[in-house]
Amino acid sequence: MEKLAIFDIDYTLTKKETSIELYKYMLKRDKSLIKYIPAHILTVLGYGVNVFDATRTKERFLKFLSGTNEEELKSIVRDFYRDHISNLLYEDGLKAIKEYKAKGYKVYLISASPEFYVNEFYNIEGVDKVIGTKFKMNDGKFEPIVVGKNCKGEEKVKRLMEELKKDNIEVDFKNSVMFSDSLSDLPLLQLAGTGYLINYNKKHDLKILRWK
Repeated sequence: MEKLAIFDIDYTLTKKETSIELYKYMLKRDKSLIKYIPAHILTVLGYGVNVFDATRTKERFLKFLSGTNEEELKSIVRDFYRDHISNLLYEDGLKAIKEYKAKGYKVYLISASPEFYVNEFYNIEGVDKVIGTKFKMNDGKFEPIVVGKNCKGEEKVKRLMEELKKDNIEVDFKNSVMFSDSLSDLPLLQLAGTGYLINYNKKHDLKILRWK
């Protein structure tokens, strides 16, 4: 049986929220995207007062990529990871991945962020599987529509189990570990034998690690 080292991405491996960073990165490349700022502000406010759920919030926020063809999108996210996100990774997180990989664990990254760009985290040496929220491609062009469910909470467990079944992998969860910054990942934190909260600012029974 395999042991897993499971990592959330935003604020666990990265110092900032990646979707917002993607927009900021694209805005530097194309100043015309500034027109989306009012809609982004309304979307964030709507999420804060429960007008929009997490799925709808993601869909609204990513409208600035609507109609981008698949090859261009691949180029954008490749540059985004190389030029920006790779500089926002916690060194302690990268060290943990390396150490668990050396111990024989399979390293899984599971995020609520869009899979079309978190797939770039395969660039981290030792990562075996990346799972994120899936978005629609229509006739080779990006549509800001979530396919299936937002990969958060219990959905992360479901997606993990689907991937393990597909790859015919049996897991020793008792001796597996999970790292996250948020209690929204409690289903995964409880599934693993040992769960760690990263830079968490409240008291909790789970061990809290301070990553830099």
